[in-house]
Amino acid sequence: MSLKFGTDGLRGVANAELTPELVLALGRAAARVVPAPEFIVGRDTRLSGPLLQAALSAGLASEGVRVADVGVIPTPGLAWLSARRKLPAAMISASHNRYPDNGVKLFGAGGTKLSDPVERALEAELARVVGEPTASGRTAPLPALSSPDLEAAVGASVGRIDPDPAGIDEYSGHLVAALEGRRLDGLRCVLDCASGAASHVAPSVLARLGADVSVIADAPDGTNINDGCGSTHPEGLQRAVVAAGADVGLAFDGDADRVLAVDHTGTLVDGDHLMAMFAVDLQERGLLASDTVVATVMTNLGMLLALEARGIRVCQTSVGDRHVLAAIEEGGYSLGGEQSGHIIFRQLATTGDGILTGLQLLDLLRRRGRSLAELAGEAMTRLPQELVSVAVSDPEQLASAGVVWQEVAAVEAELGRAGRVLLRASGTEPVVRVMVEAQSADQARAAVDRLCSAVRRQLGDAGERTP
Repeated sequence: MSLKFGTDGLRGVANAELTPELVLALGRAAARVVPAPEFIVGRDTRLSGPLLQAALSAGLASEGVRVADVGVIPTPGLAWLSARRKLPAAMISASHNRYPDNGVKLFGAGGTKLSDPVERALEAELARVVGEPTASGRTAPLPALSSPDLEAAVGASVGRIDPDPAGIDEYSGHLVAALEGRRLDGLRCVLDCASGAASHVAPSVLARLGADVSVIADAPDGTNINDGCGSTHPEGLQRAVVAAGADVGLAFDGDADRVLAVDHTGTLVDGDHLMAMFAVDLQERGLLASDTVVATVMTNLGMLLALEARGIRVCQTSVGDRHVLAAIEEGGYSLGGEQSGHIIFRQLATTGDGILTGLQLLDLLRRRGRSLAELAGEAMTRLPQELVSVAVSDPEQLASAGVVWQEVAAVEAELGRAGRVLLRASGTEPVVRVMVEAQSADQARAAVDRLCSAVRRQLGDAGERTP
C-alpha cells in the first residue's frame, strides 16, 4: 500500500494492505522520528486490533521504547492520556470504517496529531525501514529492519511491553469531572456504541452521572464494529429513542471520536447543529473565546448564517479535525468541529471526543430545561445539502481536471450567493466527494448530478458511494 498518511493516519485492509510487517516497521520508524522513552498504545474492537497492536508494539520495543498497552479505549481517551502523561501515543483503529479495515493514528507528546512535517519525515523513515524499491520496481522484503547505521537495542535496552489497565479508568474519571460536579439525573438517554470502543466507557460514565441509560450495539465481537449501527447508521438509534420514550440518543462511531444526536421525535441532529448550540451557549456564558467557532469547509451554510446573525465568527479550515485543532491553537479559540460529529472543546480535550461531546450536550439540555428538538431548531436552519462520493482510480487527479472545474464554475454561477459547491479528493478513500447546498433539495440534487457526471467523464467511473 501507499506509505502516505491520509487526513487521519495510515489506513487500509488489515493483513492485506496494512500488514503486520508494515505496522512493525511503522513502530520502528515512529520510535526514530518521535523519540520518547515510552509510547502509549491502544486499539478499538476490530478483530485485527490485537494483531496490529502487537506488531506496532514490537516495532517500538525493538527500538528500545517502553510500551504502555492500555487495551481497548476510545481514540480521544488515548489522546487525553497522551496529554496528561506528556507521552506520544498510537491508536489502532479505522474509526467509522467497517471491520476489515484498520489503521494507525499517531499522537505527539501532548495528545495532538502529528504535524505535516513530522508525518512527512515519518513517511520517509518508514520507506527507508521497509526498504528502497529494487531496479525492477519491487520493494525488497523488509531487509532494512535492522538498519546498519543504527545501533540495535539488545539485552536490557530492549523495550518492555506492559499492560496498563488503569488508563481507561483515568479517562473515565476525566469525563465525569468535565461536568464540574453537575449531574444528569432525570435525563433518559439511549446510547448506540457502534459495537466499538465506546461500549467499554460511555454507559458506565453516564450511569455514574445519574442519567437513565439504555444501550444498543454494545456487544463487540470483532466483526460487528460500525455494522449497521453507530454514527454512520443511526437508524436503529432513531427507532430505539422513540420506542423508549427517551429524551435523547447518542450515536458514536467505532473509536468514539465523533457523535451524532437524536431528539425525542427520532430526528437526527448532526455536528453542525450541535456546534451551533454549543457556540450560542458558550457565548451567552462568556466562554466562547473571541466569539469564534472553527469549522471545516463542509459545514452547512445554514450554520454560518445563523452564527453570523448572533455575532459569532466562523473560521473555516480543510476537512479533518487535525486542521480544526490547528486553527483553534493558532487563534486561541475554545470550540471547533465538523459536521460528522468531531467536536473539540479545547479546554477539555485535544481532539474530537464523542463521549465528552455527548456529556456536554446532556448537561446543556439539563441546564436549559428544554428539549433537544427545541434548542436545535432555534440554533440554525439547515440548508438542503447533497453529498455524494464518486469512486475514482486516482483522486489526486481532481486538481488538474479542467472539465470538472469548468462545470463547478457554471453551477456556482447559477446558484449565486444562495448556494455553495465543494469538491475534494478524500484523504482516506479512493473517492471524490461532491457537495452542493442550495435553496431547495431539488436544486441541490440536480447540481450534484451534473458535477458527478463531470467527475466520471474526466476521472473515470469506478462506482458510486454515499457517505
